Amino acid sequence: MQKTVGILALQGAYQKHADILSLLGVQSMLVRRPEHLHDCAALILPGGESTSISLLIQKYELAPAIKKLAETRPVMGVCAGMVLMASEVNDTHVQPLALAPMRVQRNHYGRQLHSFTAELELAFDATPYRAHFIRAPAVESIGNDTKILACVKNQPVMVQYGQHLALSFHPELTHDTRIHQYWLKHVKQQ
Repeated sequence: MQKTVGILALQGAYQKHADILSLLGVQSMLVRRPEHLHDCAALILPGGESTSISLLIQKYELAPAIKKLAETRPVMGVCAGMVLMASEVNDTHVQPLALAPMRVQRNHYGRQLHSFTAELELAFDATPYRAHFIRAPAVESIGNDTKILACVKNQPVMVQYGQHLALSFHPELTHDTRIHQYWLKHVKQQ
């Protein structure tokens, strides 16, 4: 049976993730309602505007369904998705889902104007990874069971908590599929 990866499609760069999954031969579906999660083996929370996505998650009553899915299935949060996965956020306009024990600061690296690209050393691959940071969040603190997989100037930008992955940068904006492939290993292990 083919496993389907859900992609939260309320706002943001969700289609780029669908394109990468298609390239990797993985079936995906766009998630806009709680019932869409029933057939998903995993979920991607894409980049976008975290306050808008948070408000829409509440409006469409998705929070309980996402939390339930995350109890047994992998979640990958990218940029705004990382903010949503946190247990604590520096902005009261965002209602975090508390999927990983970490405190995250929204827009830590500045506004759109301050976007940048950096070469990352990945804990699971020897080849440097070229990452794009756009209004990127920063991890201020993490729980004991959270692994740091990549940093920029000693600041964690990619962390793993169990089967969940949270990133400050946008792997969907590159042709390098290693980040998605790494996370998909957890989906296949189910």
